Amino acid sequence: MNTTQAVSSRPVAFLGLGVMGYPMAGHLVRAGYQVRGYNRSAEKATKWIAEHGPLGHGAQIASTPQAAVENAEFVFSCVGNDDDLRCVTLGPINASGQRQGGAFEAMKSGATWIDHTTTSAEVARELHDVARERGLQFIDAPVSGGNLGALKGVLTVLCGGDASAVDSVRPVLRAYAKAVTYLGGAGSGQLAKMVNQVCIAGALQALSEAVAFGQRAGLDMKAVLGAIAQGAAQSWQLENRGPTMVDDQFDFGFAVDWMRKDLGLVLAEGYRNGASLPITDQVSRFYDEVSEMGGGRWDTSSLIRRLR
Repeated sequence: MNTTQAVSSRPVAFLGLGVMGYPMAGHLVRAGYQVRGYNRSAEKATKWIAEHGPLGHGAQIASTPQAAVENAEFVFSCVGNDDDLRCVTLGPINASGQRQGGAFEAMKSGATWIDHTTTSAEVARELHDVARERGLQFIDAPVSGGNLGALKGVLTVLCGGDASAVDSVRPVLRAYAKAVTYLGGAGSGQLAKMVNQVCIAGALQALSEAVAFGQRAGLDMKAVLGAIAQGAAQSWQLENRGPTMVDDQFDFGFAVDWMRKDLGLVLAEGYRNGASLPITDQVSRFYDEVSEMGGGRWDTSSLIRRLR
């Protein structure tokens, strides 16, 4: 993580100070950037400025997305879904059925928008084209690493868009990313994030079954996990989520309802491109069951609760 003390002369904006955006924007302040933040919920914005405002006087809060992006060379966003992203970039739908008043209208020519929201590849391509028409750059840049990765500033960023735009923002992304990978044209970052979520969903279901099986067999599962982590079964999920599954602890991490949204995007894209996703489809249904159990905000490793 960059810990430069001097405030950069280049202002940046960060729209969406939620579970992920809050620490990411904070890392930018600590790295020395002038950060103008915006959040739909004023309470979170107030908390963020109280925590980060005194640090080099590099943090401000804007009352609207348009005010946040004025004169910013780089604009970062981390909002909820496709509709939220369209609303903040293009504006809400007016009485005539048109979008108006979005942040794109207030950005200076040549500025770059970096979107960290997990969205459809379709909206990423749409906004890339609209941005280009307005003399702007748009990068779809979803992240992997969860809230813990955001807090520690060690996220993996998956980028789609124009390669030159990605190169220009790499030094800024180092404030909270351990890896920034360019994967191709507009939408490629979102498609790569879908691959990531498919891998995680399958791994967590397999780990859930393994832990539940071992417990029913009377094994000391923490000892078993420690042993098999030294062999071919080793994975981040096994080492970090296996022990908490054993302890039945799920009040942390990436929430079930967020994963349900992400897998919905995967399945929709798979329907469009003809990919067969039988395991992903089944695990998505399992997450629906966990949410119906009241686990919408539990960590995704709570899949095991279906098996108990």
